[in-house]
Amino acid sequence: MTADVIPLGRGTLHEQVAARLRQLLIEGRIAPGAKLNERELCEQLAVSRTPLREAIKMLAAEGLVELLPHRGAIAPALDAESVRHTFELMGGLEALSGELAAQRITDAELAEIQALHFEMLAAYTRRDLSAYYQLNARIHRAINAAAKNPVLTSTYDRVNARLQALRFRSNQDGAKWQAAVAEHERMVQALAARDGAALRAVLATHLEHKLDVVLEQLQGTPDSPTAATGAAATATDAR
Repeated sequence: MTADVIPLGRGTLHEQVAARLRQLLIEGRIAPGAKLNERELCEQLAVSRTPLREAIKMLAAEGLVELLPHRGAIAPALDAESVRHTFELMGGLEALSGELAAQRITDAELAEIQALHFEMLAAYTRRDLSAYYQLNARIHRAINAAAKNPVLTSTYDRVNARLQALRFRSNQDGAKWQAAVAEHERMVQALAARDGAALRAVLATHLEHKLDVVLEQLQGTPDSPTAATGAAATATDAR
């Protein structure tokens, strides 16, 4: 249910490479715990090592990559306890974002979120999980931005980076994906009504359901991560 690697867009070369690499990490095409093989990635992304290394540094700053002494860059892997703790914190950040956004959102910001929601529904109808997730993430970030609290946003971005791949995977079950879409419908309705309590509640519940799905998936995940070489080959086959 993944789409092709996103095309190059505007921005510097390392920013474009970072966007492609970010997608590979979030969609699990580079497995959690796997080492990023620079040679394989340079061939797959058709770039030299310099922009790739700059891109890796960008993603390390976001929390999507870990830089380890004498080991290089790896895709972070969270155990069940870390996942539970991180989702617990993220649920609180999402809930606070929603409550504040309901109080502070402008009409223009609300209209943008509603437009993104309709685009997301179209992606869901096509079962385009890659496009759906990108739009979904934009909606959550837009709600956080509408809270107009820069300290909250900084914390939100840092914690959310650790969970993006897991949040993506949580929609790979058809029934649970459908339930998540219904929760998004309630989010937009509560936001439009400027109902902070309702939005806080649905966002908190949304993250609780994500956590349940992720923990179920982790129970069936092998302990030994797939090598980056194998992940790169999978990504190539999926194209």
